Amino acid sequence: MALGVVGLTIGLAVGGVVLLGALGFVLQRTVDTEAFRTADAVALLAAEDALPDPLPVAGGQVRVQVVDAQGRIRAASIDADRLVPMVRPERLDRAGRQRLEVPAERVGLVGPVRVVAVPAGTADDPLTVLVARSMADVRHSTHVVRTILLVAFPLLVAVLAGVAWRVVGATLRPVEALRRGAEEITGRAGTGRLPVPASADEIHRLAVTLNGMLERLESARVRQRAFVSDAAHELRSPLTNIRTELEVAQRLADRTDWTAVTANLLADTDRLSRLVDDLLLLARLDETPPARGTGPVELGALLTEVAARYPSPPVRVTLPAGPLWTIGTVEELRRVLANLVDNAVRHARGDVVLAAEATTSTAGATGVAVATGTTAGPGVGAYHLVTVTDDGPGIAVADRERVLDRFTRLDDGRARDDGGAGLGLAIVRELVRRAGGSITLTDAPEQQGLRVCLLLPALPADDGRGPEADGQ
Repeated sequence: MALGVVGLTIGLAVGGVVLLGALGFVLQRTVDTEAFRTADAVALLAAEDALPDPLPVAGGQVRVQVVDAQGRIRAASIDADRLVPMVRPERLDRAGRQRLEVPAERVGLVGPVRVVAVPAGTADDPLTVLVARSMADVRHSTHVVRTILLVAFPLLVAVLAGVAWRVVGATLRPVEALRRGAEEITGRAGTGRLPVPASADEIHRLAVTLNGMLERLESARVRQRAFVSDAAHELRSPLTNIRTELEVAQRLADRTDWTAVTANLLADTDRLSRLVDDLLLLARLDETPPARGTGPVELGALLTEVAARYPSPPVRVTLPAGPLWTIGTVEELRRVLANLVDNAVRHARGDVVLAAEATTSTAGATGVAVATGTTAGPGVGAYHLVTVTDDGPGIAVADRERVLDRFTRLDDGRARDDGGAGLGLAIVRELVRRAGGSITLTDAPEQQGLRVCLLLPALPADDGRGPEADGQ
């Protein structure tokens, strides 16, 4: 605020100085113009050898003399000196027009005197017309304006400073309210909302935006707290098993079957390692943006590769005649398919079917979106539909969306040997989103079981990329 008042004061001071300078310049030019007009009229009379005596002039603040080359006065106005020229002859330029300043006492006028000189006469008898005009009126006018500015300037600055103080204060009052609200929220380290001003201006939009940001931060904090709590709970189980095994083996050292203990410890260690890897992967997915368009991937070869890892029960693969190219990261798509097939194999009674086909739009993905009432993909376009179907117990419709959340396990999947930590499908959904696709759970067609449908963006087969571009 103080800087604004100082800047305003400096600006008004500079403006006042410029105003005074411009006023003085304009008034002086006006005096010179009127003096030259009078001199030109007298010079015209001199050229016609018709100079009256005395010379007629208007106003008592004007003196006119006509002098020759020797400095003698040929004619003069009624109030002008007829013996002494207003300007010494050596100062005159006989060939051009001049503007001169002379002492007031030499002319007999008050204040500074402005004299203009205009050549006249003939080549045989050169003359010079001198017209003197007092600058007292000009000085008086500038003095009056200067006095008015000196008196009005402090008052104007004071009034503008007061108005600016009130306006800036009224403008910043909502900002101060936002600051106090933010300080209260920070002080109690909890949830809250900032006050939203009633005016529909930039401060109102700022408050709405900040409240939205606070809600997102609170939601992220709740998710992080739940994630840490669930992760700690899941990590505690294998660590407890390992500790129990070691304590029992220590107490019964002579009767301990170390081969069985080692097998149990390795199983718990593997489970703990998988859990840590999944947690690290989810943390990395939360922190890094999606890396879409990293490279073309041929889904047929990838499905065949993943299915070959499960000889029993057999995983059958159904593919179209041509290649199915999509854009993504090979490692992430391989992880998606491996998690889905692993989950299907764990719950299947017979075999598991892996299938892929091309579709021209999300709505054409064999009724996936219609059957589930959910959005089947990010938008209309060319997609590849990948399905993983098993004949297991399936998942109830009410649990199909919930099972995709982190650390969600259904009751029949909570056994240590059969169920995991509830992160597999959550990882699948995150990776599919990063690839620009979607995942939907439906009933298996014509049999009891579950069908997982993936929609992945399609890359045209005639893109000029061969199978070697797959990078597998």
